[in-house]
Amino acid sequence: MNLPGSRTVWEEGHEPGREMAALGVALALTAAAVDLLLTAQVGLLFDLGFVVLCVGLALAVRLPDFFTVGVLPPLLMLSTFLLLAMSRSEAIARADDGVVQAVISGLSHHAVALALGYGLALVVLVVRQRVAAARHALDGDAADVPAGAEAPLRRSGPGPRLPA
Repeated sequence: MNLPGSRTVWEEGHEPGREMAALGVALALTAAAVDLLLTAQVGLLFDLGFVVLCVGLALAVRLPDFFTVGVLPPLLMLSTFLLLAMSRSEAIARADDGVVQAVISGLSHHAVALALGYGLALVVLVVRQRVAAARHALDGDAADVPAGAEAPLRRSGPGPRLPA
């Protein structure tokens, strides 16, 4: 059980969006490099690392920068595969494929990881937004009501006054 002032994992993110984007690029490229070193192709290890990376970035970013991390997963995978297609296309496609075809092949082969990472990141961001709104409403109500006083009545439109 959480105490009223204690923080949850959903409220802990405090890193700027730019830093999270830079970290995301670095870690996605690192995951691809490690997978290439171990298996000579981008495969399951990259996919698992990508999904974990997307969720981790969504948990670490601060509230005002949700948009940055919300659009980041597709851009991360696209940029990673674009760099791989330009340097080592056989890691994500056939060796004789051009850059565009290699990127498309890489994205299609890793579409499940992209969809899962993106979906989970968005779910985490939605949960964090709702928890922050609930915490703000709770803190705001507690700040408005002096100790020992009744809750103020609020008007919720042109009807009768309703208790908060």
